[in-house]
Amino acid sequence: MDVGVLMMEPLVSAAQWRDRVRRVEDAGAAALQVSDHFDRSPVSPLVALAAAAQHTDRLRLGTLVLNNDFRHPAVLAKELASLQLLCDGRLEAGLGAGWMDADYAVSGIVREPAGRRVDRLADTVRLLKTVLGAGAGPVDAREGHCSVTGYRNVPPVTVSPPLLVGGGGRRVLTVAARYADIVSVNFDLREGRAATRAARSAAVAATEEKLAWVREAADGREPVLHLIAYWAEVTEHPVEAAARRIAALGLGITPEEMLASPHCLIGPPGAVAERLAELEERWGFGYVTLYEADLPAFTPLIGT
Repeated sequence: MDVGVLMMEPLVSAAQWRDRVRRVEDAGAAALQVSDHFDRSPVSPLVALAAAAQHTDRLRLGTLVLNNDFRHPAVLAKELASLQLLCDGRLEAGLGAGWMDADYAVSGIVREPAGRRVDRLADTVRLLKTVLGAGAGPVDAREGHCSVTGYRNVPPVTVSPPLLVGGGGRRVLTVAARYADIVSVNFDLREGRAATRAARSAAVAATEEKLAWVREAADGREPVLHLIAYWAEVTEHPVEAAARRIAALGLGITPEEMLASPHCLIGPPGAVAERLAELEERWGFGYVTLYEADLPAFTPLIGT
């Protein structure tokens, strides 16, 4: 089971970023990841990963996930090619259709209906696969809303970065299953906020339905399955810990429902280790992401 660490804590200096990314690598994590939100992300993801590359040797460096509405696909291809070079081929390019109402309100970008956003994401993913797989180029390509003409990868891409596509609805998971190297099975966030509906979509039955969509759309492909452990805590009192989190987040679910979710790693060390094994053996997940704040407690479990 690969473990990624999502960096969401506030950032105050370059020296602090250096020390934090080194701690993630020293802990034995497989990947360091940065999200893509205006207010919630501590730093811009592509810039942050370029800096992280200078202070790490082994970590994969990923975006979890870039909002497809924030960048023109050709510009994004240039940025990914550049970052793949600067991190010595360790880039993991994660993309999503965008979901958070607050991001669109802050930026003035129109949050169109989910179907249109997912269609644009599919176009971008197909274009990126063509462009980044073309070596130095040149390449002409058109995918729906986006196209390139005589596009050259400068710098040239000798090894295409793996693409991660994440989401919680059938349409976006179908895109992920058909084209991505890594499928991130997420909450259903179509409401634009992580509230009760999203939490309910993390239930066992809902997750198994999402995995069935992925298997059907993959049509024999075997992408890596990934999820985020949104609720993680090493504790001898899991029910009380879950109840505290539910109250803090204002979620309309029970502690028992939270603890049963595949996205939950709350419990004593032995129970958490068993859940990690269950994620792999029962559901086929080969990759899980923790929040940076949870890393110290989980370091002894990484790699077990």
